Amino acid sequence: MYALIETGGKQFKVQEGDTLYVELLHSEPGQIVEISNVLAVEKDGQLKVGMPTVDGARVMLKVVRHGKGSKIIIFKYKAKKNYRRKTGHRQPFTQVTVEKIEA
Repeated sequence: MYALIETGGKQFKVQEGDTLYVELLHSEPGQIVEISNVLAVEKDGQLKVGMPTVDGARVMLKVVRHGKGSKIIIFKYKAKKNYRRKTGHRQPFTQVTVEKIEA
């Protein structure tokens, strides 16, 4: 059994027991988060696709921890104009574990 969910503007294929990194969720570690934005569910060989979401389907995610991704460097440069700007960015994330898929 698997499901396609959408959270943080991204889509994920999840199964029970999977661990994944999603955009920052404002929940404490150990809490259960319910995702009702389920795009498709496969159960017993039957694929149920929503238009745009599957009615009554939801996925329970357990928050494991919060963190920041690796640093990326943003460097702007214009040749022969003495223009240089260097900044960095670390994207925050939430690590979650899929507890249960209900369809």
